[in-house]
Amino acid sequence: MAMPVTFVYSYAKVNATREMPMTAKVPPRTPQTGSGVVLELIRSGAATTRSALIEHLGWSRVTLAKRLDELLEAGLILQSGQEHSGGGRPASSFAVAKDAGLLLAMDIGSSHTRVGITDLISTVLCEDEADIGLFDGPDDIFSWALQVFEHLLRTIGRSFDEVRGIGIGVPGPVDVTSGTLGSPQLDPRWDDVRVRDYLGRLPEDIVITVDRDANILAVGESRLAWREHRDLVVVKAGIGVGCALVLDGRVYRGGRGGAGQLSAPLRTGLSDPLRRLETVASGGTVREGLARGQDRDGIRVRTSADIVRLVEQGDAEAIAAVEAVGEVIGYAIADVVGIINPTAVVVGGNLAEAGDRFIAAIRQAVFRASHAFARQGLVVERARLGMRAGVRGASLLAQDALFDSDRISTLTRSSAGRA
Repeated sequence: MAMPVTFVYSYAKVNATREMPMTAKVPPRTPQTGSGVVLELIRSGAATTRSALIEHLGWSRVTLAKRLDELLEAGLILQSGQEHSGGGRPASSFAVAKDAGLLLAMDIGSSHTRVGITDLISTVLCEDEADIGLFDGPDDIFSWALQVFEHLLRTIGRSFDEVRGIGIGVPGPVDVTSGTLGSPQLDPRWDDVRVRDYLGRLPEDIVITVDRDANILAVGESRLAWREHRDLVVVKAGIGVGCALVLDGRVYRGGRGGAGQLSAPLRTGLSDPLRRLETVASGGTVREGLARGQDRDGIRVRTSADIVRLVEQGDAEAIAAVEAVGEVIGYAIADVVGIINPTAVVVGGNLAEAGDRFIAAIRQAVFRASHAFARQGLVVERARLGMRAGVRGASLLAQDALFDSDRISTLTRSSAGRA
């Protein structure tokens, strides 16, 4: 499956053309009769047999057979057994060749980072984590991550040669017009960083996707754990606070990838500029308050995980601080609830591990401050995937870029032409 590709940075496919820089040439689109369209239906599970594919696509059997042959020859799909077809011969079923390569996933937080290796359908094979994050700077984080990936690959008996894509979440805006981190970041060392430059020499067939950490959390939760909900507000709460919007089943990124930044709900005057929510209500503000008391019961409060441990131990000051932060976050979300009318607010990130006290504080504030109609039937709950959500979401973004329908159609058509 080693196919030459260019590096691709993730942004909403539906907005791809209008979000390109004015000076960029828009590449010609592959006609929607290519093999990539077939692969997308198989990958989503919408149609996995010949008859189902023909019903969805309206193609002739000859055209479909040619596209399936292209995908089979490229090693992208395989026949996965037999399914009952309602009479006559059982129908062959097709599936993504999940073991034909690997995806690397990286969820960078403000004080904690988690990495994982998945197969091509984003099943986690192994993962690791460390208390390293945004404020350690890009050099240290990516140096650590590459070493961990090498170790994990050896552990499962695989190599970098099998890697097909890398998905990365970062705790700050990503400029979709350039594929680099936006500016300003909370740590200026990340301003205008091009992540590709920190990954060393990689095989030519690797696709790279970069997005906000809140967005990859939203991708993982919405597609794997909240499928019954099409409209979500997803909050990632750790040392920092991020927010993502899922509208009609898709993460909404805005014009330049900056959608979802929450502001503090209170200002001293109407003419005052908005402040980032995390400067007044986040794990960082809890840490600052607790740090005045130095070490607490032997715990040095440095990360959001340290705060959670204090809450679990029943530290009264930590519990009160977490509840106060949750209340302010809830008030900030109330306006978002009124604007987009979601069916659920999902709260993830390390601070969500503090449990019911934190979630309840957010829920009570949202219901107290939001409009009556908007809160009818609204669910406010903890993320269902837990700490694995970011890795799953980052892998899904890499998977989407790797299997982009236009890209696959072009590559398989080129391969068939050379043959």
